[in-house]
Amino acid sequence: MPKLDGTHILERLRERLEDLRQGKEVAARDFRALLTEEQEAAMDAAWAEQQALRKKKRARTNEEEVAFGWKTKREIHIETYEQALVQADDGMLETFEQLQRDAKVRQARIYMKSYSKAIDAGKTEEVAESLANNDLTRAGLNRIDGQRVGFQSKRDREVWEMEQKILGRIRSEMTPEELEQLDLAEEHEKALRERGKKLGR
Repeated sequence: MPKLDGTHILERLRERLEDLRQGKEVAARDFRALLTEEQEAAMDAAWAEQQALRKKKRARTNEEEVAFGWKTKREIHIETYEQALVQADDGMLETFEQLQRDAKVRQARIYMKSYSKAIDAGKTEEVAESLANNDLTRAGLNRIDGQRVGFQSKRDREVWEMEQKILGRIRSEMTPEELEQLDLAEEHEKALRERGKKLGR
């Protein structure tokens, strides 16, 4: 089974939280699978506190239960998932940055392995570059030569859309000075790309 990354966990936390709020039954194994050890420990501690509270104070009515601060196990689970969702959402930018770094490393490995193999087989540099770029396309990664390939999986589109939303949110929270610096950096990168194309790079 593939390892879940932050984007999967966030989506599944939302689904499980919605199930809990609607009163659906969630297996303990499924429920705990999305929590960190710290979140599990905090949830277990909250339930232990509730059990101790019930032994100290006996409530006869629902109003007394509320007044004493009693909570059901489901309410504690919902609170835990709400906190886990906030933490996962806060860490989303770091998750995307890590995913991008991992993709760049994977891209470099695939490209260099394919390129070296082609050169060792006596292919020309141009052919080796083309073969390496084709291997990147098959792996679903961006090509080094910048050529766009039409194939994109549903997951790639979803990640790209999420990435654009996060970048938009970050941009909206920037100060005018930060926005100006970002615009200058983007213009500089664009100029470098255009210069590279003119030089045939």
